Amino acid sequence: MNSIKNILLFLFAGSQLSTMTGQEKVVPFAFGDMDQWVVREIQESGIIGGNKKYLYELGPTDTIVGNIAYHNRGGSPWANSNVMAKVAGVVKTNTSVFPERRDDGWCARLETRMESVKVLGLVDIEVVAAGSVFLGAVHEPIKGTKNPQSMLGSGVPFTKKPKAIRFDYKIKAAPEKDRIRSTGFSRKSKVAGQDSIAAILFLQKRWEDKEGNVYAKRVGTMVQRYVSSTDGWVNDATYPIMYGDISSHSDYKPYMRIQVEERYTMNSQGKSVPIQEIGWAEENEEPTHMVLQFTSSHGGAYIGSPGNTFWIDNVKLVY
Repeated sequence: MNSIKNILLFLFAGSQLSTMTGQEKVVPFAFGDMDQWVVREIQESGIIGGNKKYLYELGPTDTIVGNIAYHNRGGSPWANSNVMAKVAGVVKTNTSVFPERRDDGWCARLETRMESVKVLGLVDIEVVAAGSVFLGAVHEPIKGTKNPQSMLGSGVPFTKKPKAIRFDYKIKAAPEKDRIRSTGFSRKSKVAGQDSIAAILFLQKRWEDKEGNVYAKRVGTMVQRYVSSTDGWVNDATYPIMYGDISSHSDYKPYMRIQVEERYTMNSQGKSVPIQEIGWAEENEEPTHMVLQFTSSHGGAYIGSPGNTFWIDNVKLVY
């Protein structure tokens, strides 16, 4: 319970720094300016090369040396796709989110990449890895490739109803018109349709039954997809959050539908379970959780276009 309170406190920590413009109140997310990073120094196993790798997390500035499972630090609500896996005693990392200098501070760079594992000098596994930054947690160490979503805790407690989300972004879109699917356990294949970079915000009203199943209704929705490169940074991009049943709204898109993909959360018994999104909430209902994700590919695990790159900075809510 204390950890939930800490996340709420830090999520709203920016409210003390909020600014008023006319009737508009702008509240930055804690660590949403992307200026503070934890650097993790990991030693991969000798059988796959024994390389020293670096992972990056949004949190109070620090360096961690050693193969230590990471948990959100300093009340940071953010997690990302940089992970340490330990499968059958073999330690392997993936890095697809990086801090990058921007003016006097930093931003986050999210990349879709081909990640390969070499065993005794031979390529054994090659997968598509997208860069993703999201509110929630990663359950490290990752112990397998089966059902990767279950290794992520999606969303944080949140009870307000902002008008919009605002952030700075820059995009380099891969030119390919089809995507690649590469799981490492089957041949690479093409997936029809161009890859999209995406920003996703859902406000959910969640509850848990006596068996530990978690259900949710969708209170608020904002999904923005990008398929073209930008000419430099786009600052203060602002996207309204739509409330209630938006299926007949003029701005509704099929990828905004209920249960568009399976996401997971930890239930009260400490078990990672799917969030079963079962319908739209009434427009006047209040949320219990916020799901927020920025991703360099939209197709799910092991699908994307290598080269897609998404820079983000200065993430805020508008009231």
